[in-house]
Amino acid sequence: MARKHTPPKKQTAAAPGAPGPGGRYFSDPSPEPLDNNFQTKVTDSRYYNFLVKKAQPVPAPTRTPPIMSLDEVLGAGAVAQIQQADHIVFHSAGDTGPTRGPETLNSVVDAMVADFEDPASDQPQFFYHLGDVVYNFGEPEYYYEQFYEPFRNYPAPIFAIPGNHDGMIFRGDQTATLQAFWAQFCAASPDHPPEAGGLARTTMTQPGVYFTLEAPYVTLIGLYSNALENPGVISSEKGLFPQISDDQLTFLTAELKRVKNKPGAVLLSTHHPPFSGDGLHGGSPKMLAEIDTCCQQAGFYPDAFLSGHAHIYQRFTRTVAGRQIPYLVAGSGGHNLQKISTGGVRTPARNASGEVQMEKYLSVYGYLRIVSSPTTLTIEFHSGDSQSASPKSPLDRVIVDLKSHKLTGTLPGS
Repeated sequence: MARKHTPPKKQTAAAPGAPGPGGRYFSDPSPEPLDNNFQTKVTDSRYYNFLVKKAQPVPAPTRTPPIMSLDEVLGAGAVAQIQQADHIVFHSAGDTGPTRGPETLNSVVDAMVADFEDPASDQPQFFYHLGDVVYNFGEPEYYYEQFYEPFRNYPAPIFAIPGNHDGMIFRGDQTATLQAFWAQFCAASPDHPPEAGGLARTTMTQPGVYFTLEAPYVTLIGLYSNALENPGVISSEKGLFPQISDDQLTFLTAELKRVKNKPGAVLLSTHHPPFSGDGLHGGSPKMLAEIDTCCQQAGFYPDAFLSGHAHIYQRFTRTVAGRQIPYLVAGSGGHNLQKISTGGVRTPARNASGEVQMEKYLSVYGYLRIVSSPTTLTIEFHSGDSQSASPKSPLDRVIVDLKSHKLTGTLPGS
């Protein structure tokens, strides 16, 4: 359960073995007793009456353009091994922060950790978080209970784009929007933050809350879709949100132009989904239109789109610019599952224009396992249910041919 935590003073954790490049640590060697400071339930539900229901300013990146290479974190030797294997594997999911007890997130993390028992060339290289790391507000005291402790055994780097709950603030709050997220994921150097208590994981050193992560055979462009519950916002929208600049649109257009001929897959991510058929969260059509404009100006669309926000798994196929692009909603990482809608939807189901088809939805806690090579991109959804009879068998899969830009393999049904 969520428990009250008064973060200890900054300390150096007793970390396992030798650190990685730049003094980085990822996982603890084995489970330890919970910190005794965590004994009282934490609830911030009373603050919802004071919620500031407007979009928030976006912190400027620490470098321009905000591009980060995987070898900055894993080192050149590890990256060379990925290139030798001729493919890369990584995890992704959103909405992990558990508020009704740790069991749901723990089961998802345990399933992901089991993937590190695979042969070395098929082990994940990192986890890419799709936002809402903590709930219900992005306060520093929630990071131990909802992030550092559940991921204590995850032995790889964790990158993240923020979700709306990570950026929410309330009237009278002493913490600025994204302040705690920035401290954990956009630190100037890898360090042991007070929020981690005595655990080993060090802070991540992303160049911003929106940024590009470059790795062998895959490029991940992540945008921050801000703090509103709905919809996602990535710009001023022509003055509607004057507190937000249009820098993300400029960044996205430039990045799409830069990577359009790069080998491997290009994935675009926002926390809010462009499309969603769930009963609580809808899509973000204005955000999608702005992204489409950037794609048109660059003459390039990404190979896949990842998002969270809706606490359910959904997969759509969009046919645009001669491509079949999978749009995936992977928001069932550990926080409060929801249903698609009353009565459900019989899939496949097309929208009115016929451009978008919902292929599958699953109300199951789980995560994405993504494999990218020079020629194909494979995205699988795996259950985080510890009782699953076949934990290595995906519940859904889509394969993108990176030359024809068509889907060449899926799992049928819903």
